[in-house]
Amino acid sequence: MSFDERKEGAENRAAEGPQPSPEAKTRDALFAFFGRLGIAHKTVEHPAIFTVEEGRDFKKDMPGGHSKNLFLKDKKGALYLAVALSETKVDLVGLGKRLGAKGRLSFGKPELMTETMGVIPGAVTPFALINDSARALSSVILDRALLAHDPVWFHPLENTASTAVAPDDLVKFVEACGFAPQILDLSAPFEE
Repeated sequence: MSFDERKEGAENRAAEGPQPSPEAKTRDALFAFFGRLGIAHKTVEHPAIFTVEEGRDFKKDMPGGHSKNLFLKDKKGALYLAVALSETKVDLVGLGKRLGAKGRLSFGKPELMTETMGVIPGAVTPFALINDSARALSSVILDRALLAHDPVWFHPLENTASTAVAPDDLVKFVEACGFAPQILDLSAPFEE
């Protein structure tokens, strides 16, 4: 299926299916939305984790794929969320070229992330798409290597817990939030 077909399908499913509420910035609201979508999930509590490195000890007993989530913007202000396997080295220059970004990709400011996604630094997660009711993000990119794991783990809008879902359910969630995820090999070098 082409990207355009996935995008159109996601837009249709988002219009027809359960809608995230604009104020849905709590874990309970997120889990209620999962329930409406039929997404099974498991949550493990842990101390606040702000970086991939800080989380290694806590997550070693949690089988599956763990992520790093990059809130990015280009020179013209377009916003992107790249969701990668925690070990993946993401080439931001190459990713920007793949996405057709205007100029170089850089990390978005914390204030912009909080305004757009309703989360603080250290808690960025694809689950925060539920808060982007204005559809400010231009693109959501999922790492193919991450989706090869089952389950996949993310913070449930706060960094004091991690929530596991099936990779197909992650895609379903992203689409239900109105985004057509681009599934890319984020470790592959960009070739022109």
